Amino acid sequence: MSLITIKNEHQRRSILKALSAMVGFGANHSMVRDTCASFGVEMSNDTIKTQLYWLEEQGLVSVKEQGNYLIAELKARGQDVVDGLVFIPGIKRPSAGE
Repeated sequence: MSLITIKNEHQRRSILKALSAMVGFGANHSMVRDTCASFGVEMSNDTIKTQLYWLEEQGLVSVKEQGNYLIAELKARGQDVVDGLVFIPGIKRPSAGE
């Protein structure tokens, strides 16, 4: 497995986990980025936006533009991934007990 694949999987899982922790299960990309950084997963604005659009393509989040921000909201399928009930190739699986 390549380093970029591992990095993408961790970034996507961190984004889903961050959205799951938000009140209302949604936030702008800047808040998601800061939350992911608190998990130890640093991303640029371009990277977080790219990953949010990828997650939207998988049906895990909804994304809408509002001014200079992307507003992301976790969908039920995305929560299933966070909870370890569904496995999506390209997203890191949760560790045991997570």
